[in-house]
Amino acid sequence: MTVIEDEFNTKIGKCTMNTVFLKPGIFQKIQRQSLHCLLRINTSTPAQLSTSSVQGQKFLPLPRTMKQMENIKQEMNRLGQRGEPFVFLIDYLMEQPLLFPFGNATGGLKWQTPQAANYKFTGAKPIMGKWEPMPVTFDQYDKGFELVQKHIHSGDTYLLNYTQPTPIETDLDLEGIFHLSSAPYKVLLKDRFVCFSPEPFVTILNGKISSFPMKGTIDAQSDNADELILSDTKELAEHHTIVDLIRNDLSRFAVNVTVENFRYLQRIHTNQRDLWQVSSKISGDLPHNYAQKIGDILFSMLPAGSVTGAPKDKTISIIREAENYDRGFYTGIFGYFDGQNLDSCVLIRFIENQNGQLVFKSGGGITFMSDAENEYKEMLKKVYVPIA
Repeated sequence: MTVIEDEFNTKIGKCTMNTVFLKPGIFQKIQRQSLHCLLRINTSTPAQLSTSSVQGQKFLPLPRTMKQMENIKQEMNRLGQRGEPFVFLIDYLMEQPLLFPFGNATGGLKWQTPQAANYKFTGAKPIMGKWEPMPVTFDQYDKGFELVQKHIHSGDTYLLNYTQPTPIETDLDLEGIFHLSSAPYKVLLKDRFVCFSPEPFVTILNGKISSFPMKGTIDAQSDNADELILSDTKELAEHHTIVDLIRNDLSRFAVNVTVENFRYLQRIHTNQRDLWQVSSKISGDLPHNYAQKIGDILFSMLPAGSVTGAPKDKTISIIREAENYDRGFYTGIFGYFDGQNLDSCVLIRFIENQNGQLVFKSGGGITFMSDAENEYKEMLKKVYVPIA
Protein backbone atom coordinates (compact mmCIF):
# COMPACT_ATOMS: atom_id res chain seq x y z
CA MET A 1 0.00 0.00 0.00
CA THR A 2 1.33 3.44 -0.94
CA VAL A 3 1.52 6.38 1.46
CA ILE A 4 -1.24 8.06 -0.57
CA GLU A 5 -3.52 5.03 -0.34
CA ASP A 6 -2.82 4.64 3.37
CA GLU A 7 -3.66 8.31 4.08
CA PHE A 8 -6.81 8.00 1.97
CA ASN A 9 -7.95 4.78 3.65
CA THR A 10 -7.71 6.32 7.11
CA LYS A 11 -10.40 8.79 6.02
CA ILE A 12 -13.09 6.36 4.84
CA GLY A 13 -13.49 4.15 7.86
CA LYS A 14 -16.89 5.43 9.00
CA CYS A 15 -20.45 4.41 8.23
CA THR A 16 -22.68 7.35 7.29
CA MET A 17 -26.43 7.61 6.78
CA ASN A 18 -27.19 9.21 3.42
CA THR A 19 -30.56 10.18 1.96
CA VAL A 20 -31.21 9.54 -1.72
CA PHE A 21 -34.39 10.46 -3.54
CA LEU A 22 -35.39 7.60 -5.82
CA LYS A 23 -38.02 8.35 -8.45
CA PRO A 24 -40.94 8.46 -8.64
CA GLY A 25 -41.13 10.38 -5.37
CA ILE A 26 -39.74 7.69 -3.08
CA PHE A 27 -37.62 8.44 -0.03
CA GLN A 28 -35.13 5.72 0.69
CA LYS A 29 -32.52 5.61 3.40
CA ILE A 30 -29.33 3.92 2.37
CA GLN A 31 -26.97 3.03 5.16
CA ARG A 32 -23.69 1.71 3.86
CA GLN A 33 -20.00 2.13 4.31
CA SER A 34 -19.52 5.21 2.10
CA LEU A 35 -16.77 7.52 1.04
CA HIS A 36 -15.98 10.10 3.68
CA CYS A 37 -13.89 12.28 1.41
CA LEU A 38 -13.53 13.53 -2.12
CA LEU A 39 -10.69 12.49 -4.36
CA ARG A 40 -9.17 15.02 -6.68
CA ILE A 41 -6.16 14.95 -8.95
CA ASN A 42 -4.19 18.16 -9.20
CA THR A 43 -0.61 19.26 -9.66
CA SER A 44 0.50 18.67 -6.08
CA THR A 45 3.61 16.58 -5.53
CA PRO A 46 3.66 13.67 -3.07
CA ALA A 47 5.59 15.76 -0.56
CA GLN A 48 2.79 18.37 -0.61
CA LEU A 49 -0.07 15.99 0.14
CA SER A 50 -2.54 17.30 2.71
CA THR A 51 -6.28 17.34 3.26
CA SER A 52 -8.31 20.34 2.12
CA SER A 53 -12.00 21.08 1.58
CA VAL A 54 -14.46 22.16 -1.08
CA GLN A 55 -17.67 23.63 0.32
CA GLY A 56 -16.78 22.06 3.66
CA GLN A 57 -16.31 18.54 2.27
CA LYS A 58 -12.95 16.84 2.82
CA PHE A 59 -10.86 15.65 -0.07
CA LEU A 60 -7.35 14.42 -0.62
CA PRO A 61 -5.29 16.14 -3.36
CA LEU A 62 -3.30 13.75 -5.49
CA PRO A 63 -0.52 14.52 -7.96
CA ARG A 64 -1.45 14.53 -11.63
CA THR A 65 0.51 11.49 -12.77
CA MET A 66 -0.34 8.23 -14.45
CA LYS A 67 0.39 6.47 -11.16
CA GLN A 68 -2.21 8.52 -9.36
CA MET A 69 -4.73 8.05 -12.15
CA GLU A 70 -4.24 4.34 -11.58
CA ASN A 71 -4.89 4.88 -7.86
CA ILE A 72 -8.21 6.58 -8.69
CA LYS A 73 -9.27 3.71 -10.94
CA GLN A 74 -8.24 1.13 -8.36
CA GLU A 75 -10.23 2.92 -5.64
CA MET A 76 -13.31 2.77 -7.84
CA ASN A 77 -12.59 -0.91 -8.49
CA ARG A 78 -12.32 -1.57 -4.75
CA LEU A 79 -15.58 0.25 -4.06
CA GLY A 80 -17.25 -1.71 -6.85
CA GLN A 81 -15.98 -5.02 -5.52
CA ARG A 82 -17.38 -4.21 -2.06
CA GLY A 83 -20.70 -2.98 -3.45
CA GLU A 84 -20.02 0.51 -2.11
CA PRO A 85 -22.12 3.28 -3.73
CA PHE A 86 -20.36 6.41 -4.99
CA VAL A 87 -20.84 9.40 -7.30
CA PHE A 88 -18.21 10.54 -9.79
CA LEU A 89 -17.34 13.58 -11.86
CA ILE A 90 -14.54 13.17 -14.41
CA ASP A 91 -13.29 16.07 -16.50
CA TYR A 92 -12.58 15.86 -20.23
CA LEU A 93 -8.83 15.18 -19.93
CA MET A 94 -9.23 13.15 -16.69
CA GLU A 95 -7.00 15.59 -14.79
CA GLN A 96 -9.44 16.49 -11.97
CA PRO A 97 -11.68 13.47 -11.29
CA LEU A 98 -13.88 13.73 -8.20
CA LEU A 99 -15.52 11.03 -6.08
CA PHE A 100 -18.43 11.99 -3.84
CA PRO A 101 -20.48 10.11 -1.24
CA PHE A 102 -23.72 8.66 -2.60
CA GLY A 103 -26.22 10.71 -0.66
CA ASN A 104 -27.51 14.17 0.07
CA ALA A 105 -26.13 17.29 -1.59
CA THR A 106 -22.67 17.43 -0.01
CA GLY A 107 -19.50 18.93 -1.36
CA GLY A 108 -21.50 21.57 -3.23
CA LEU A 109 -22.81 18.93 -5.68
CA LYS A 110 -26.47 18.53 -6.67
CA TRP A 111 -27.52 16.02 -9.28
CA GLN A 112 -30.51 14.38 -10.89
CA THR A 113 -30.82 11.43 -13.28
CA PRO A 114 -33.90 9.70 -14.74
CA GLN A 115 -33.91 7.35 -11.73
CA ALA A 116 -32.54 9.26 -8.75
CA ALA A 117 -31.55 12.61 -7.28
CA ASN A 118 -29.63 13.80 -4.22
CA TYR A 119 -31.79 16.86 -3.51
CA LYS A 120 -35.44 17.86 -3.35
CA PHE A 121 -36.47 21.27 -4.70
CA THR A 122 -39.64 22.72 -3.17
CA GLY A 123 -39.38 26.39 -4.17
CA ALA A 124 -40.93 28.25 -7.08
CA LYS A 125 -39.36 27.57 -10.45
CA PRO A 126 -37.11 30.48 -11.51
CA ILE A 127 -38.08 32.69 -14.45
CA MET A 128 -35.51 33.71 -17.03
CA GLY A 129 -35.96 37.27 -18.27
CA LYS A 130 -32.61 37.78 -19.98
CA TRP A 131 -30.58 35.51 -22.26
CA GLU A 132 -27.91 37.14 -24.44
CA PRO A 133 -25.20 34.92 -25.97
CA MET A 134 -22.01 36.67 -27.12
CA PRO A 135 -20.41 34.04 -29.37
CA VAL A 136 -17.04 34.11 -31.08
CA THR A 137 -17.23 35.67 -34.53
CA PHE A 138 -17.52 33.46 -37.58
CA ASP A 139 -13.98 34.47 -38.59
CA GLN A 140 -12.64 33.29 -35.22
CA TYR A 141 -14.59 30.05 -35.50
CA ASP A 142 -13.43 29.52 -39.07
CA LYS A 143 -9.73 29.63 -38.12
CA GLY A 144 -10.12 26.52 -36.00
CA PHE A 145 -12.47 24.94 -38.53
CA GLU A 146 -9.93 25.32 -41.35
CA LEU A 147 -7.22 23.80 -39.16
CA VAL A 148 -9.48 20.81 -38.54
CA GLN A 149 -10.14 20.48 -42.27
CA LYS A 150 -6.40 20.56 -42.95
CA HIS A 151 -5.89 17.61 -40.60
CA ILE A 152 -8.87 15.76 -42.10
CA HIS A 153 -7.48 16.10 -45.62
CA SER A 154 -4.04 15.01 -44.35
CA GLY A 155 -5.61 11.80 -43.01
CA ASP A 156 -4.91 12.62 -39.34
CA THR A 157 -8.61 12.49 -38.35
CA TYR A 158 -11.86 11.80 -40.14
CA LEU A 159 -14.29 13.05 -37.48
CA LEU A 160 -13.56 15.72 -34.87
CA ASN A 161 -15.89 17.33 -32.35
CA TYR A 162 -14.99 21.03 -32.57
CA THR A 163 -16.28 23.30 -29.77
CA GLN A 164 -16.02 26.92 -28.70
CA PRO A 165 -16.96 28.97 -25.61
CA THR A 166 -19.82 31.50 -25.73
CA PRO A 167 -20.07 34.07 -22.93
CA ILE A 168 -23.70 34.71 -21.95
CA GLU A 169 -25.54 37.43 -20.08
CA THR A 170 -28.54 36.28 -18.05
CA ASP A 171 -30.44 37.34 -14.94
CA LEU A 172 -30.10 33.86 -13.39
CA ASP A 173 -27.13 32.37 -11.56
CA LEU A 174 -25.95 28.77 -11.95
CA GLU A 175 -28.34 27.43 -9.32
CA GLY A 176 -31.29 29.30 -10.84
CA ILE A 177 -30.49 27.82 -14.25
CA PHE A 178 -30.16 24.37 -12.66
CA HIS A 179 -33.66 24.55 -11.18
CA LEU A 180 -35.19 26.10 -14.32
CA SER A 181 -33.77 23.52 -16.71
CA SER A 182 -35.48 20.26 -17.61
CA ALA A 183 -33.23 17.44 -18.78
CA PRO A 184 -32.68 13.72 -18.18
CA TYR A 185 -29.41 14.52 -16.39
CA LYS A 186 -28.75 17.67 -14.36
CA VAL A 187 -25.55 18.47 -12.46
CA LEU A 188 -24.62 21.53 -10.40
CA LEU A 189 -21.17 21.95 -8.87
CA LYS A 190 -21.61 25.01 -6.67
CA ASP A 191 -20.02 28.16 -8.09
CA ARG A 192 -18.29 26.08 -10.78
CA PHE A 193 -20.71 24.87 -13.43
CA VAL A 194 -24.20 23.68 -14.30
CA CYS A 195 -25.00 21.00 -16.86
CA PHE A 196 -28.35 19.85 -18.28
CA SER A 197 -27.40 16.93 -20.46
CA PRO A 198 -29.65 15.01 -22.84
CA GLU A 199 -26.95 12.40 -23.54
CA PRO A 200 -26.45 9.26 -21.44
CA PHE A 201 -22.87 8.01 -21.48
CA VAL A 202 -22.96 4.48 -20.07
CA THR A 203 -25.59 2.60 -18.13
CA ILE A 204 -25.10 -0.79 -16.49
CA LEU A 205 -28.24 -2.66 -15.47
CA ASN A 206 -28.07 -6.26 -14.25
CA GLY A 207 -24.76 -6.80 -16.00
CA LYS A 208 -25.82 -5.29 -19.33
CA ILE A 209 -23.79 -2.25 -20.41
CA SER A 210 -25.27 0.27 -22.86
CA SER A 211 -24.02 3.50 -24.43
CA PHE A 212 -26.06 6.14 -26.23
CA PRO A 213 -23.91 8.37 -28.47
CA MET A 214 -25.69 11.51 -29.66
CA LYS A 215 -24.73 12.89 -33.06
CA GLY A 216 -26.91 15.18 -35.14
CA THR A 217 -28.95 18.29 -34.27
CA ILE A 218 -31.48 20.26 -36.36
CA ASP A 219 -34.00 23.03 -35.74
CA ALA A 220 -37.30 21.22 -35.29
CA GLN A 221 -39.26 24.20 -36.67
CA SER A 222 -37.85 23.61 -40.17
CA ASP A 223 -40.15 21.86 -42.66
CA ASN A 224 -39.68 18.08 -42.51
CA ALA A 225 -36.73 18.59 -40.14
CA ASP A 226 -36.86 15.02 -38.83
CA GLU A 227 -36.72 13.58 -42.34
CA LEU A 228 -34.00 15.99 -43.42
CA ILE A 229 -31.57 15.08 -40.66
CA LEU A 230 -32.10 11.33 -41.04
CA SER A 231 -31.46 11.54 -44.80
CA ASP A 232 -28.42 13.85 -44.53
CA THR A 233 -25.38 11.94 -45.83
CA LYS A 234 -22.90 13.93 -43.74
CA GLU A 235 -24.87 13.23 -40.54
CA LEU A 236 -25.23 9.55 -41.47
CA ALA A 237 -21.48 9.13 -42.05
CA GLU A 238 -20.71 10.92 -38.78
CA HIS A 239 -23.10 8.70 -36.89
CA HIS A 240 -21.69 5.50 -38.38
CA THR A 241 -18.20 6.57 -37.28
CA ILE A 242 -19.20 7.21 -33.67
CA VAL A 243 -21.27 4.04 -33.38
CA ASP A 244 -18.29 1.99 -34.60
CA LEU A 245 -16.02 3.74 -32.11
CA ILE A 246 -18.36 3.12 -29.16
CA ARG A 247 -18.92 -0.49 -30.23
CA ASN A 248 -15.17 -1.04 -30.15
CA ASP A 249 -14.94 0.67 -26.72
CA LEU A 250 -17.60 -1.62 -25.25
CA SER A 251 -16.02 -4.71 -26.78
CA ARG A 252 -12.96 -4.29 -24.54
CA PHE A 253 -14.97 -5.58 -21.59
CA ALA A 254 -18.30 -6.86 -22.95
CA VAL A 255 -19.41 -9.68 -25.24
CA ASN A 256 -22.39 -9.88 -27.58
CA VAL A 257 -22.02 -6.18 -28.39
CA THR A 258 -24.79 -5.09 -30.75
CA VAL A 259 -26.40 -1.89 -32.05
CA GLU A 260 -29.90 -2.16 -30.58
CA ASN A 261 -31.30 1.07 -32.01
CA PHE A 262 -29.62 3.00 -34.81
CA ARG A 263 -30.37 6.73 -35.20
CA TYR A 264 -33.52 7.40 -33.21
CA LEU A 265 -34.92 10.91 -32.75
CA GLN A 266 -35.58 12.88 -29.56
CA ARG A 267 -37.32 16.28 -29.48
CA ILE A 268 -35.94 18.83 -27.01
CA HIS A 269 -37.83 21.95 -25.87
CA THR A 270 -35.57 24.93 -25.10
CA ASN A 271 -35.80 28.60 -24.14
CA GLN A 272 -34.88 29.43 -27.75
CA ARG A 273 -36.47 26.80 -30.04
CA ASP A 274 -37.30 23.11 -30.35
CA LEU A 275 -34.56 20.79 -31.61
CA TRP A 276 -34.35 17.26 -32.95
CA GLN A 277 -31.41 15.22 -31.64
CA VAL A 278 -30.26 11.91 -33.17
CA SER A 279 -28.88 9.09 -31.00
CA SER A 280 -28.14 5.37 -31.13
CA LYS A 281 -28.04 2.61 -28.52
CA ILE A 282 -25.21 0.06 -28.36
CA SER A 283 -25.27 -2.72 -25.73
CA GLY A 284 -23.27 -5.73 -24.56
CA ASP A 285 -23.01 -8.24 -21.72
CA LEU A 286 -20.43 -7.77 -18.96
CA PRO A 287 -18.87 -10.62 -16.94
CA HIS A 288 -20.59 -11.36 -13.63
CA ASN A 289 -17.74 -9.77 -11.64
CA TYR A 290 -17.63 -6.57 -13.70
CA ALA A 291 -17.96 -4.34 -10.61
CA GLN A 292 -14.39 -5.26 -9.60
CA LYS A 293 -13.24 -3.44 -12.75
CA ILE A 294 -15.74 -0.59 -12.83
CA GLY A 295 -12.98 2.03 -12.73
CA ASP A 296 -11.10 0.32 -15.55
CA ILE A 297 -14.27 0.11 -17.66
CA LEU A 298 -15.10 3.79 -17.29
CA PHE A 299 -11.62 5.20 -17.79
CA SER A 300 -10.97 2.95 -20.81
CA MET A 301 -13.82 4.69 -22.64
CA LEU A 302 -12.67 8.23 -21.88
CA PRO A 303 -12.71 10.82 -23.23
CA ALA A 304 -16.13 9.94 -24.65
CA GLY A 305 -16.08 9.17 -28.36
CA SER A 306 -19.10 11.36 -29.21
CA VAL A 307 -17.30 14.49 -27.98
CA THR A 308 -13.85 13.72 -29.39
CA GLY A 309 -13.85 11.86 -32.71
CA ALA A 310 -11.85 9.23 -34.53
CA PRO A 311 -9.17 8.04 -34.37
CA LYS A 312 -9.48 9.16 -30.78
CA ASP A 313 -5.90 9.73 -29.58
CA LYS A 314 -4.75 11.79 -32.57
CA THR A 315 -8.05 13.66 -32.70
CA ILE A 316 -7.68 14.76 -29.07
CA SER A 317 -4.34 16.40 -29.85
CA ILE A 318 -5.86 18.22 -32.85
CA ILE A 319 -8.77 19.41 -30.68
CA ARG A 320 -6.32 20.99 -28.27
CA GLU A 321 -4.65 22.86 -31.14
CA ALA A 322 -7.84 23.95 -32.94
CA GLU A 323 -9.99 24.99 -29.98
CA ASN A 324 -7.29 26.86 -28.07
CA TYR A 325 -9.23 26.88 -24.79
CA ASP A 326 -9.66 24.61 -21.76
CA ARG A 327 -12.75 22.40 -21.84
CA GLY A 328 -12.39 21.56 -18.13
CA PHE A 329 -15.35 19.44 -17.01
CA TYR A 330 -17.22 20.18 -20.24
CA THR A 331 -17.50 16.95 -22.28
CA GLY A 332 -16.36 14.94 -19.27
CA ILE A 333 -18.80 12.59 -17.54
CA PHE A 334 -20.97 12.44 -14.43
CA GLY A 335 -22.53 9.36 -12.89
CA TYR A 336 -23.21 7.16 -9.91
CA PHE A 337 -22.81 3.53 -8.89
CA ASP A 338 -25.50 2.38 -6.44
CA GLY A 339 -23.69 -0.77 -5.34
CA GLN A 340 -25.05 -2.89 -8.21
CA ASN A 341 -25.90 -0.75 -11.23
CA LEU A 342 -24.49 2.38 -12.84
CA ASP A 343 -25.89 5.41 -14.66
CA SER A 344 -23.90 8.24 -16.23
CA CYS A 345 -24.06 11.08 -18.74
CA VAL A 346 -21.80 13.14 -20.98
CA LEU A 347 -21.37 16.67 -19.63
CA ILE A 348 -22.76 18.61 -22.60
CA ARG A 349 -25.18 21.58 -22.59
CA PHE A 350 -22.85 23.13 -20.10
CA ILE A 351 -22.41 26.56 -18.48
CA GLU A 352 -19.27 27.42 -16.52
CA ASN A 353 -18.58 30.26 -14.11
CA GLN A 354 -15.30 31.92 -15.12
CA ASN A 355 -14.54 34.59 -12.51
CA GLY A 356 -18.14 35.78 -12.48
CA GLN A 357 -18.70 35.50 -16.25
CA LEU A 358 -21.00 32.67 -17.32
CA VAL A 359 -19.70 30.82 -20.37
CA PHE A 360 -21.68 28.30 -22.42
CA LYS A 361 -19.59 25.66 -24.21
CA SER A 362 -20.93 23.98 -27.34
CA GLY A 363 -19.91 22.54 -30.70
CA GLY A 364 -20.41 19.71 -33.17
CA GLY A 365 -18.81 17.05 -35.30
CA ILE A 366 -16.67 18.05 -38.29
CA THR A 367 -16.02 15.78 -41.30
CA PHE A 368 -14.68 16.42 -44.81
CA MET A 369 -18.30 17.11 -45.87
CA SER A 370 -18.84 19.83 -43.26
CA ASP A 371 -19.65 23.41 -44.22
CA ALA A 372 -18.18 26.05 -41.88
CA GLU A 373 -21.23 28.33 -41.85
CA ASN A 374 -23.64 25.46 -41.15
CA GLU A 375 -21.42 24.14 -38.35
CA TYR A 376 -21.16 27.60 -36.83
CA LYS A 377 -24.96 27.91 -36.84
CA GLU A 378 -25.32 24.47 -35.25
CA MET A 379 -22.91 25.46 -32.47
CA LEU A 380 -25.05 28.54 -31.74
CA LYS A 381 -28.31 26.54 -31.76
CA LYS A 382 -26.94 24.49 -28.89
CA VAL A 383 -26.57 27.57 -26.67
CA TYR A 384 -29.87 27.10 -24.86
CA VAL A 385 -31.54 26.05 -21.63
CA PRO A 386 -34.00 23.14 -21.98
CA ILE A 387 -37.35 23.85 -20.34
CA ALA A 388 -40.39 21.67 -19.68
